[in-house]
Amino acid sequence: MAPVQPPPPLQGKKRRIGMMTSGGDSPGMNGAIRAVVRMAIEKGCEVFCIYEGYEGLVQGKNFIRKFEWPEVRGWLSEGGTLIGTARCMAFYERPGRLKAAKNMVLNGIDALIICGGDGSLTGADKFRAEWPGLLKELVDNKELTATQTEPFRHLNIVGLVGSIDNDMSGTDATIGCFSALGRICEMVDYIEATASSHSRAFVIEVMGRHCGWLALMAGVATGADFVFIPEKPRAENWKEEMLGIVAHHRKIGKRKTIVIVAEGAHDQEGNKIAPEMIKDLLADKKGLALDTRITTLGHVQRGGVACAYDRYLATLQGVEAVNAVLDATPETVTPFIAINENKITRKPLVQAVLDTKEVAKAIEARDFNKAMSLRDTEFTDMYNSYMTTTATGLDEAMLLPHKRHMRIAIIHVGAPAGGVNAATRAAVAYCLTRGHTPIAIHNGFAGFARHHDDKPLGSVREFNWLEVDGWASKGGSEIGMNRETPKESGMELIASLFKKYNIDGLFLIGGFEAFQSLSQLRLARDQYSSLCIPMTLLPATISNNVPGTEYSLGSDTCLNELMSYCDKIKQSASASRRRVFVIETQGGRSGYIATLGGLSVGAVAVYTPEEGISIDMLAADIKHLRKAFQEDSGQTRAGRLILVNEKASKVYSAKLIADMIREEAHDRFESRDSIPGHVQQGGTPSPMDRTRAVRLAIKCIEHLEKYEDRKDSTIINDPKSATVIGIKGASVVFSPMKEVEENETDWPNRRPKNEFWVELKHIVDVLSGRPDVPRPEANLTGLKAKDRKRGLA
Repeated sequence: MAPVQPPPPLQGKKRRIGMMTSGGDSPGMNGAIRAVVRMAIEKGCEVFCIYEGYEGLVQGKNFIRKFEWPEVRGWLSEGGTLIGTARCMAFYERPGRLKAAKNMVLNGIDALIICGGDGSLTGADKFRAEWPGLLKELVDNKELTATQTEPFRHLNIVGLVGSIDNDMSGTDATIGCFSALGRICEMVDYIEATASSHSRAFVIEVMGRHCGWLALMAGVATGADFVFIPEKPRAENWKEEMLGIVAHHRKIGKRKTIVIVAEGAHDQEGNKIAPEMIKDLLADKKGLALDTRITTLGHVQRGGVACAYDRYLATLQGVEAVNAVLDATPETVTPFIAINENKITRKPLVQAVLDTKEVAKAIEARDFNKAMSLRDTEFTDMYNSYMTTTATGLDEAMLLPHKRHMRIAIIHVGAPAGGVNAATRAAVAYCLTRGHTPIAIHNGFAGFARHHDDKPLGSVREFNWLEVDGWASKGGSEIGMNRETPKESGMELIASLFKKYNIDGLFLIGGFEAFQSLSQLRLARDQYSSLCIPMTLLPATISNNVPGTEYSLGSDTCLNELMSYCDKIKQSASASRRRVFVIETQGGRSGYIATLGGLSVGAVAVYTPEEGISIDMLAADIKHLRKAFQEDSGQTRAGRLILVNEKASKVYSAKLIADMIREEAHDRFESRDSIPGHVQQGGTPSPMDRTRAVRLAIKCIEHLEKYEDRKDSTIINDPKSATVIGIKGASVVFSPMKEVEENETDWPNRRPKNEFWVELKHIVDVLSGRPDVPRPEANLTGLKAKDRKRGLA
């Protein structure tokens, strides 16, 4: 039954918040709902979920339901939207919006958080603009009294963008887009196997009516031969261009051809480019005569559970949306929650929607340069990167003069991480396109030092493009990598080998050992002239612990593997109803994987090296678990997870913690430990790791080739001749190694001094309902520790 009298307003700044999903569903929406519900309750607010989107808002009654904490348990791992979404024609008309306003007042709702596409969010902002007039009309029609509407004079709205197309201007990613991209890449990877077996061509159609993000990123991530997107139609002679590129690839030995086309693709005259048209061109008996098939992926792109990135993005944006509601005043412009590179931000909704619509208008007006300029920097970078990697050996205009050609060595240092091969492939493609000679150093510095001149194949050899071209989706390291540093291999020997092989630039890909290696090489420049060359590092490690960046290749792949593992474990724990799994994560002395993993799977607690573990903390967590299991007796989805980093404590291992919980449970619930181990290093790299690998690798080689003048003095005196590329906040930056070593590196713990994600651990605790537990004391070190032990202090 719908209430006939609105409830009284909540005290202070506390609000009654309505949460709804609208438009097309996208993976991650349920994570946003969970975050909004729990964060709002944590802040003392009440939350109402509105079922079936705007239709539920118009219908009212049982479509608007108050939610409590336990009702969103387990929602993170569910696909689609569990509160439904429906097309609502009634909301397009004022009488429909009048009903919606009345239902909100009668339920006491004075703020709305909406997760949907640009159409849904535009409707929400219009609703807010009309709100005072709607309330006045309801009073004039005697449907409500002035007294009833008085507490609800101001409506605040916050938007969350849920869209697999990633078509909203102002944000790098929308909730669901990376999950959809993952589905596409998975399907293309499967198709590639059969295409190669039969030497076939496949034309794959993906979603994207006005936005080519999915098609472009899929092309970059899978190394497709040709891509069609709405924003940037190919030249008038696109048929000849495509056939020329495919013919070149076939000539050098490729057995498969993959063409990816967005559903909104067209030529420069605005004529639709259909998959059938592309198939006919490739299969033409008078031309390439390729055995060609069409695959339309359709709604498989929209389905399934959310990837790790979409889960924690939805979670963090949901939390920020609640904060935005509580910070809002009547004058606050309606915001939407965006992410730029690695930073969650609030941006004006109306401007973003206008910019988004401008893209479609620019495409319709055939102003394609404007359409591209309205996309974010990453989109343009990715397009340029794709064009570079697909036209290797074809575009003579990109060749540098012979005197500027460099011999660039590429080396992998550390442990395997997803995206390392994709980065190497992109770097090689760019080198070949510009006329440089890319040189593979196999098996890291150990291979360089001890096997450089082995017969018949030494560890130093030039890359072969045909071999490298298939690396886009491969995990591990195709040229081998290990943790040995130049000092361990022998700096004098390494320096002599740089001279012997005439190396003009060095591109390192790897983790903290690669960072150490670059530091050692930089410091040795004063002694060895051969090391006075430009060098740059692309961080790649699942631990995400390289100073100078907030993101490392491989960390996203690791989180996806850990999430998948935890989902299966949690299913087992839930089937047993009353079971806790304590899962040990990798990550070295950085708690990044444990913390972001905790956000992605809804962990009860996360233990990290940065914070440590104490007996009091464990006792408080066990007490909390006992209480939680007591209160949810008989409920479904009752299994729980605790994530503990492998180096969180020298004593409290995952097994010991699980044993302690089991002992203190007194048979009221069960506890198990589980170690995914090297599964976390991943098999097939995630689309994010693949696409960012391409973009960042090309930027690295661009940086190296700027150094035409490679005199020793020039290199030694230029801080940027030894750099680490990274994402910091909302920017991609090259940081001088000297500055990073001295100011940003916690050398004993092999991690950055200031880790951006540390504050996220609090959100894990809040959303899991973990009480405030005693935190461990910091260890004493040095003389202080000795004096305390001796009773001298």
